[in-house]
Amino acid sequence: MFAVHLMAFYFTKLKEDQIKKVDRFLYHMRLSDETLLDIMARFQAEMEKGLGKDTNPTASVKMLPTFVRAIPDGSENGEFLSLDLGGSKFRVLKVQVSEEGKRNVQMESQFYPTPNEITRGNGTELFEYVADCLADFMRTKGLQHKKLPLGFTFSFPCRQTKLEEGILLSWTKKFKARGVQDTDVVSRLTKVMKKHKDLDVDVLALVNDTVGTMMTCAYDDPYCEVGVIIGTGTNACYMEDMSNIDLVEGDEGRMCINTEWGAFGDDGALEDIRTEFDRELDLGSLNPGKQLFEKMISGLYLGELVRLILLKMAKAGLLFGGAKSSALLTKGKIDTQHVAAMEKYKEGLANTREILADLGLEPTEADCIAVQHVCTIVSFRSANLCAAALAAILSRLRENKKLARLRTTVGMDGTLYKIHPQYPKRLHKVVRKLAPNCDVRFLLSESGSTKGAAMVTAVASRVQAQRKQIDEVLALFRLTREQLVDVQGKMRAELEYGLNKKSHALATVKMLPTYVYGMPDGTEKGKYLALDLGGTNFRVLLVKIRSGRRSVRMYNKIFAIPLEIMQGTGEELFDHIVQCIADFLEYMGLKGAQLPLGFTFSFPCRQTNIDKGTLIEWTKGFKATDCEGEDVVDMLREAIKRRNEFDLDIVAIVNDTVGTMMTCAHEDPNCEIGLIAGTGSNMCYMEEMRNIELVEGDEGKMCINTEWGGFGDNGCIDDIRTQYDKEVDEGSLNPGKQRYEKMTSGMYLGEIVRQILIDLTKHGLLFRGQISERLRTRGIFETKFLSQIESDRLALLQVRRILQQLGLDSTCEDSIVVKEVCGAVSRRAAQLCGAGLAAVVEKRRQDQGLEHLKITVGVDGTLYKLHPHIGWEYKPASLSSSLLICARPAAMIVHLRVKSEPRELPALLALRDDHLTFKVASVPSLDAHTAGKNFALECGRFQANLGQSRDCVPPHRLQLFPGVAGNRERTGPSM
Repeated sequence: MFAVHLMAFYFTKLKEDQIKKVDRFLYHMRLSDETLLDIMARFQAEMEKGLGKDTNPTASVKMLPTFVRAIPDGSENGEFLSLDLGGSKFRVLKVQVSEEGKRNVQMESQFYPTPNEITRGNGTELFEYVADCLADFMRTKGLQHKKLPLGFTFSFPCRQTKLEEGILLSWTKKFKARGVQDTDVVSRLTKVMKKHKDLDVDVLALVNDTVGTMMTCAYDDPYCEVGVIIGTGTNACYMEDMSNIDLVEGDEGRMCINTEWGAFGDDGALEDIRTEFDRELDLGSLNPGKQLFEKMISGLYLGELVRLILLKMAKAGLLFGGAKSSALLTKGKIDTQHVAAMEKYKEGLANTREILADLGLEPTEADCIAVQHVCTIVSFRSANLCAAALAAILSRLRENKKLARLRTTVGMDGTLYKIHPQYPKRLHKVVRKLAPNCDVRFLLSESGSTKGAAMVTAVASRVQAQRKQIDEVLALFRLTREQLVDVQGKMRAELEYGLNKKSHALATVKMLPTYVYGMPDGTEKGKYLALDLGGTNFRVLLVKIRSGRRSVRMYNKIFAIPLEIMQGTGEELFDHIVQCIADFLEYMGLKGAQLPLGFTFSFPCRQTNIDKGTLIEWTKGFKATDCEGEDVVDMLREAIKRRNEFDLDIVAIVNDTVGTMMTCAHEDPNCEIGLIAGTGSNMCYMEEMRNIELVEGDEGKMCINTEWGGFGDNGCIDDIRTQYDKEVDEGSLNPGKQRYEKMTSGMYLGEIVRQILIDLTKHGLLFRGQISERLRTRGIFETKFLSQIESDRLALLQVRRILQQLGLDSTCEDSIVVKEVCGAVSRRAAQLCGAGLAAVVEKRRQDQGLEHLKITVGVDGTLYKLHPHIGWEYKPASLSSSLLICARPAAMIVHLRVKSEPRELPALLALRDDHLTFKVASVPSLDAHTAGKNFALECGRFQANLGQSRDCVPPHRLQLFPGVAGNRERTGPSM
């Protein structure tokens, strides 16, 4: 027993001594945590450099775009071919992907040799050999004359400009075929395949083996967004945000980046950690000074590193008693399989003794222990370096997603990773230590990168088919020039019908006279009260106008209107309004004052005078009884009499559209049109009295409240209404009415988007075909979400968060489609509004017999103010473009005076072939953050020729005052 303990002690002491000896000799190969973190930071810097357009040419890590923009989602199906060229054997594969999302893949493959005379001969002969092998495979499998898509795994550095194209940068792995470098390998393959009449194959994708690994694993695990190869060579790829890739146009979505990390350090960035053995190995390689990171990691070099170390230790008398065999002196006699065998847990020492004996050496027990530890240090350093670079990629993914903690999967492949008994465990442990905020699953690719090429092809086919379906839906919302001109013409006809006494009753655009005959001229002054009733809140304002300076100061107070008042009796409603007025007057210290009053009443009214307005019907949830068909001004006067506390002179009742026009007219005497683009949509303008048959008199002008929201209720625009518009209409409170408004206003745009999203999801084009309960809820997709999603400053990650609020688990690709849908719906709304306004503007020009019209449009409404693109002319599909398209080829100047900074709407009033000039101003806003401050708003003047415009007018200065409400500023006297 004592002898056993003694032997165990001796062996343990011997092992410790040998390990310490090797550790001292290979001290520089042992990397501390601090060193690994430093390498990680260096690699992150190289990634940034590789992604930058200006810095990429000098970057060692090339970060090559692959044009793979999506990973499998389980809906892929069909038959695909795959080729894999990059190793000692060439492989052809047929992949059958099951339908109905079962994620079942069946494969048939065949290997073909790659003789040296082919891999190092003429490039044309290489591709002819590949085509011959493919043709043989298809004959063997009975696939002749069958049209199949093909993915090509080409494991050499290529610069791609699209998925199905790749320019070979350089050969590696002992391939040296002439005349291929700097040419498109897909074109070369396609050209020779045409010689085979029985081959009908479309090459849809060219992929690197690393990308193939990621796609293979992503089919089984949708969290997989990184692929790593640790085999003969080493490389990694990952999904990067498009906004960070300067080398490719576009900011939306993600794209797989082939890092080509094997070249990390070629610029000297790793000189401080390279050892004399690394330098000696590099000098003896086929590509000195290149792929330095790979030469410290990959299976092609680890065995040779071990041999160089053992040789030097032997020469120093630290191994084999100083003996050196001819095999030990021969390059390549130790390979990675030997290293893996020597590091096996139980049989490692026995394997070591056998391998060394095969090399002609006579090792002692101590020699075997030392050699085994040399292998451990070399392979451990490999795993550490790989872990540092991988941790850098994972940290970048987490930062891109702005997550405190990342959950992701890394697809792994490569002979070193698969055959080395300790390598995976070491790699995983170090990665988790260096990236503690990442929960990483490592998934081994069982089928290799060839299946991955087929999956890329399957995804490309799926995306291609889905894109076609999505484009068909979006095309319904793209209005042509002819359609917009047609809308303009029909709107013009409806304007005339509404003005005509005989046809007025049947007109969809009612053209209601407002009895506002004049515009502000700047001499107005005094104090006035203004009331605003149009929603659940009621506003009372005191307006002070100072003559000469066109200055308006306002004070206001908001009062709630309880539901029981909104839906009670008319007497209760107007008594409540008067109570609010009394409270405001007391609050302002004006109790008992006699003031003129203007009443903004945002419900359809038929007026017979400026202070007479008969309510046609309630909207917006109001149902107070005994009001419809009654003069609301008289009802307000009666309520004031019942109160018997103050006497107010009600001089005007106006629609909110008229209020907007008058507000802007106080700033700009050329303002003759008011436009509301908000929850609802409406427009008013100054019409020649001679054209208004509903009112006596031919002299002068009167403001007409068009109530254009009803345009199309007679079916005249049914040719441009989509199934989604009809679904929104049928589910509304007033089916068949306000059809134009339902295509243009904020109350409905979000609901149109929701209907489209539901339809796309039903067809499996969004959200993995899963319709959430919240998405089924009418009205859940508010127009504010549409505005937020379309913001240029909003990253796709933030779009996904908005969708998550709606219970929608979206992918990056889903977010792109949702953004496109929102853009199509809002763009059409702006175009239709532009076509309608063009009809009015052109009418005004013709009525005045002018060749050149100069006019200002006052604009208000939440949709116009809050949507990032509705108001400013910068896209050809905007409001301004539709005006450019619709109006006659005469010069026209249209000024838009708006409530807040505009973006697209100035485009509303452009004319067909001649130039159009826009002036953009603003009416005062109630925003508490802006009240009382000076703002300089850009006044745009745009020279437009069918969609082209340029800014050419100096900025306009605007004074904002406390409590100002744009469409409440001028509701009454001084007309």
